[in-house]
Amino acid sequence: MAEWHTVQQGECLSSLAAEHNLASWRSIYDRPENASFRSKRPNPNLIYPGDQIFIPDPEQGGVNKPTDQKHTFVLKLDQTMLRIVFADQDGNPYGQSEYSLTIGDNTYKGKANAQGLIEEKIDPQAQSGILTVWFPGAPRRHCTWNLSIGHLDPVAQMTGIQARLNNLDFNSGPVDGIRGPITTGAVKEFQTKYKLVVDGIPGPITQKKLKEVYGC
Repeated sequence: MAEWHTVQQGECLSSLAAEHNLASWRSIYDRPENASFRSKRPNPNLIYPGDQIFIPDPEQGGVNKPTDQKHTFVLKLDQTMLRIVFADQDGNPYGQSEYSLTIGDNTYKGKANAQGLIEEKIDPQAQSGILTVWFPGAPRRHCTWNLSIGHLDPVAQMTGIQARLNNLDFNSGPVDGIRGPITTGAVKEFQTKYKLVVDGIPGPITQKKLKEVYGC
């Protein structure tokens, strides 16, 4: 049944489309009822808890086929891709790094490309995973991270700033939306590294640079 929905932490358009039996996240994003939402969230990959979106009923289609024959029907659904780049704090990629990614009951193994990018098709409703990366060179080193999938908030939100800083190896502490001394220190480190005014305040200029460095 069509409804207005309040976005919860960890939800994304792909997970909502899957939950409501819609073939594509565009079935939600492109609805005329969601025009103001699109204006507010021009990147459909970044939505925020509390956003109001209209979720339509699934579209019904029909195909005329003889009833005295056997037919095969294929439902085309959007794929949900998880993309992660392995890089050091200076942005140099860890190309060809081996990795193991576990999401639910599935484990994916492979190597990043030359730009440090991995791409895996995942369950659109997945919200967590475990990623282990083995870095090239000797001695062989590895790191393991617990992933929160679909939890990255827009950069204009304090939680979005904190998450990006943490992922870029600027220790911002817990992603709690509070600009305390740890987060302020991380902002100052980021501002120093990228030659911004060092005041510990993540204002529009710092947010723009953080978005540029992080990629979204």
